[in-house]
Amino acid sequence: MASEAIKKRIEKLREEIEYHNYRYYILDQPEISDAEYDRLMRELEKLEGQYPELRSPNSPTQRVGASPLEEFEVVRHTIPMLSLANAFDESEARDFDKRIKKFLGTSEEIEYAAEPKFDGLAVELVYEQGQFVVGSTRGDGVNGENITQNLRTLRTIPLQLLRKEIPVPERLEVRGEVIMQLKRFKELNRKREERGEPPFANPRNAAAGSVRQLDPKITAGRPLEIYFYALGEVRGWTCKTQWDVLKTLPRWGLRTNPHIRKCKNIEEVLDYYHDMNEKRETLPYEIDGTVIKVNRFDLQTRLGEIARSPRWALAFKFQPKKETTKILDIRVQVGRTGALTPVAVMEPVKVGGVEVSRATLHNQDEIDRLGVRIGDTVVIQRAGDVIPEVVQVVPSKRTGKKRSLRCHPNARCAGQRWLKRKPFIDASASIVPRN
Repeated sequence: MASEAIKKRIEKLREEIEYHNYRYYILDQPEISDAEYDRLMRELEKLEGQYPELRSPNSPTQRVGASPLEEFEVVRHTIPMLSLANAFDESEARDFDKRIKKFLGTSEEIEYAAEPKFDGLAVELVYEQGQFVVGSTRGDGVNGENITQNLRTLRTIPLQLLRKEIPVPERLEVRGEVIMQLKRFKELNRKREERGEPPFANPRNAAAGSVRQLDPKITAGRPLEIYFYALGEVRGWTCKTQWDVLKTLPRWGLRTNPHIRKCKNIEEVLDYYHDMNEKRETLPYEIDGTVIKVNRFDLQTRLGEIARSPRWALAFKFQPKKETTKILDIRVQVGRTGALTPVAVMEPVKVGGVEVSRATLHNQDEIDRLGVRIGDTVVIQRAGDVIPEVVQVVPSKRTGKKRSLRCHPNARCAGQRWLKRKPFIDASASIVPRN
């Protein structure tokens, strides 16, 4: 049996390691060297090996210790994770503000908390007495999937909340967005193509697919991170505003985005929206708009909800980055293993301020779905604000001189589709015209 001194040392090591994880992964302000961090981890691993009865699923040594699942269990959210109503221009945002004032019967300015709107996977984490106990996807808003063991692998998620500054709640349900940075997304796709695996279409799909793996070791190998922005049920702690929430969560080790802003009125919200629209090109991750919330919780309670969305919040989305151009040719990028990705060569066009002349077609399934032909006028967009992709053909622009395409029968296309149709061409080619 372990002595009390051993138990306290193990608990102390876990707290220290979580604190240094927070300094390193969230604040980017490490206080100790990598070598010192490794010494702490090795000491903890040794003690847990000597005293297996003291092991805990929330130990830093157990982030990737679970066996693969056969299927995900269903988790019911204590408070539904509602979707948000959308706005796409200033008039719709101002109308939202007017509705708020009319419902509350006031002409006074409404204070808002404004945040970036991530394009990732929404999740909810539950902490009891500061310990991470369950994590789930949003699902249908009422029921989600239990992805606890996968979320444990994310270094930006504390397995136990920090207690250095303020006491932790008895129960804390906190919501956030799992994302993948654009640079890491591109690197992940490069490695997948080298292995002959189909690339992910965008960072959101990559994040969602990575979190919903039955084997947590696969999730652990993906460059995922998280930002927190909302609460579900909380016991043992109260606050009055959304801004208080955003400022308190980091004190428990739960990362919030640095680009949040408190706005005195709707005009400041609009300023924030335009500011973030300009900044989005410089951000390392993808955002597709801003989220504005009535700051005071007592007003949120009075406003309530409509159907499946709250009256007090709005997703103020950016305009999509799309343009129209003409396909001049279809070529193929060949991976090291022979996997092929069709690429459209186009008349140069500026999309989101960047001139592009090539766009991915992903795979033959996507070519078939879109009905793309050489000579087509198409709509392209910058997926994740980085990778241009063809999203739509404009049939009305066709002249009858287009050429349809098939992959070479002896080549494996990205997407793992094998095609066995003539005509044949030499193995150095990959896509041929077919009348």
